[in-house]
Amino acid sequence: MTKTHTDNYTLKIRPGTRDYRGFFVQDTTYRLESTTDTGWAHICLTGSKCYYVDPANLDLAEEEQQVS
Repeated sequence: MTKTHTDNYTLKIRPGTRDYRGFFVQDTTYRLESTTDTGWAHICLTGSKCYYVDPANLDLAEEEQQVS
C-alpha cells in the first residue's frame, strides 16, 4: 500500500465485506486508520463514518494498483 499525504493508506474493500457486527460496508475507497490488538482493521470514509473490518477484505485502491 502507498502512504498518502496524511500518512494513512488509501484502499478499497472487496465486494460483500461486512463489519465486525455483520453489516455490509459500502463498496468505496477508504483510509486505513489503524489495526486493533484483536486483528480488526479500522477504516474510515470520513471522520464520522468508520468501520472495523477483517483485514483480509482490503485491497489497494484502483489508482494505486495501476502504478505497480
